[in-house]
Amino acid sequence: MNTRPSSAERVHLARVKALPCSVCDLPGPSQAHHISQQTAWTCIALCPECHSNWHGTRALWNVRKLDQLGALAITIRRLMT
Repeated sequence: MNTRPSSAERVHLARVKALPCSVCDLPGPSQAHHISQQTAWTCIALCPECHSNWHGTRALWNVRKLDQLGALAITIRRLMT
């Protein structure tokens, strides 16, 4: 992100990173993949392998039929439960 996250954003990022991966379900801690670098609110919980696959082949993403919005929906659902 280009600016320092607010305290609320830091709490949100910590919660996202504590979740399992939204693609392969590997238990956390995860990395926070930012859909948009301008906001911390649209982060996806990803394990290191799925995070690097997003920036590479996206093979598992394709097998699971997920795009960033689908993975974000999984992350949000897990945050809400």
